[in-house]
Parts: sequence; C-alpha cells; structure tokens
Amino acid sequence: MTHYEILMDIIGHPKPHHILVEKPLCTTVQDCQKVVEAAKQRPDIFVQVGLEYRYMPPVAKLIDIVKSGTLGQVRMVAIREHRFPFLVKVNNWNRFNCNSGGTLVEKCCHFFDLMRLFAAANPVRVMASGAIDVNHRDEVYDGKVPDIIDNAYVIVEFDNGSRGMLDLCMFAEGSRNEQEISVVGDNGKGEAFVPESIVRVGKRAGGRDGVLTIMAEDERIKYQGLHHGSSYLEHLNFLSAIRLQGVSGPSVNLTDGLLSVAIGVAGQLSIEKGCFVTIEEVLAG
Repeated sequence: MTHYEILMDIIGHPKPHHILVEKPLCTTVQDCQKVVEAAKQRPDIFVQVGLEYRYMPPVAKLIDIVKSGTLGQVRMVAIREHRFPFLVKVNNWNRFNCNSGGTLVEKCCHFFDLMRLFAAANPVRVMASGAIDVNHRDEVYDGKVPDIIDNAYVIVEFDNGSRGMLDLCMFAEGSRNEQEISVVGDNGKGEAFVPESIVRVGKRAGGRDGVLTIMAEDERIKYQGLHHGSSYLEHLNFLSAIRLQGVSGPSVNLTDGLLSVAIGVAGQLSIEKGCFVTIEEVLAG
C-alpha cells in the first residue's frame, strides 16, 4: 500500500532514478493507472515490475517452450499453488485486504502475469470463488480479525479465446511441489514443477510415451532462497535492461503490472459479488 506514494515521488523527482518495483505495482487499479500515466512523462526513467516468477528456471524453460511454438496455439493454462500460510510481515500489514489489495492481488498477481504471458493475450473477464477457511481465523490485531482469503479457484478468459485457471491453497504444506503449471496447446502440453525444477513436454501425436522430462537449472544461481533464484536473475535482467536503455524496454513493464493487478481485483470482486467481473469495468473504475 506504500508503493503508489513512493513511486510518484521517484517519478516526479527532477533527477532520473531507474526503478525496480516489487509486485504488486500498486494495490488498486486506479493507483496503477496514475503511475502508468506519470511514467509516460518521464522517458528518461526505466521502470520494471518485480514479477520474478518469470525467472524461476522451470518456469523460464516452459516460457521458452511455449514461445517456440512447440505446443501450438495455447488454449488452456492451469496454475496450482499449494503452499504454507502467509508469513509474518512488518506490523502484520499483510493480514488485511485494505493494506494488500487482497490475496488475489498481492500474492496471485504473479500467476495472472504468467497466464497473460503463456496465452499471449489480454484478459476479458474473471470468475472466482474463495474464502478464509483455515488460516489466521484465531488472530486479532488492534481488535480486528484478518480478512485475507486462504484458498480460491479463479477462471480467467482471454481475448484470443484461451482460458486460465488458478487453484490456490495456503494451508497445503504437505505438498511435494509449491507450484505446478500446465500449458496446453492444440499440438501439445508443457508442465513446470517448482521446487522440483522439472519440466515435462509432450506432443499429442507422441502420446504418453513421448513425454520428455527435463531438469531446469540455471548455473548463474548460487543460492536459491525462497524464490528459487528468481530474485537474483530478475536483478541481473534489470541491470542488463538499464544498460540497453533505448534499445529495448523492461522485460516486465508497467502494463504487465497494471493488468496483473486488474485480474486480481476482478477476482476479489467476483468472490464478493458471486458473478463474472469484466476487466473493462475494473479498468474503468
């Protein structure tokens, strides 16, 4: 919830400072839009959004496979994150929607960004179902009980006809993998598993026996940490992009950041309303 004010201060400073902003870009669509408009007035500033899941070695490998056309036209993207509950953060800010924008914004913008990337399309409408069923229910802060959801299903429809689905559970510590990603095209299927760092790819014509299993590693990573080395690779990418400023833009730009938040906001609204929510209405405010 502090991103908007800090970003506007930096963008408005007379001396240019390049920016790598952690996800989510902002916690509301309206604040994201204001940042985007302000940044347009500062072509001397390079702004990249910290959606570092793109750089996890198995995810990066799957991105390369999809972009190569091996799978054909992408039709379905399914992402499962089964993990531990939210960690304790400064002053427990992440326990409340008013601070984080909601779980689907603050946490799941990563996955909505990946869906857009795999589908090579923009979101049209979102349907979600979720609740706070297990975690944080016995916690109280300044007399208030946390309201962040701990599980959800989210369906995203894209403008090229493809669909994405998120299966989120934050009380699933008994999982072999934290993230499992499946991308299915009209010619084949690719999967990525984190932290096993395994990628599987197969063609329809080859069937089950034709599925290849690939270990995804990046020798530049010396210490993995909780994000499996992706934060380090993200910083290398940011540095390289700054050095090439004017030649190419940031690998994760402000539009990517805006739309990943917009999908999350639409998902949160869908849970509240019990119906599909269009991206158009979310962007319109």
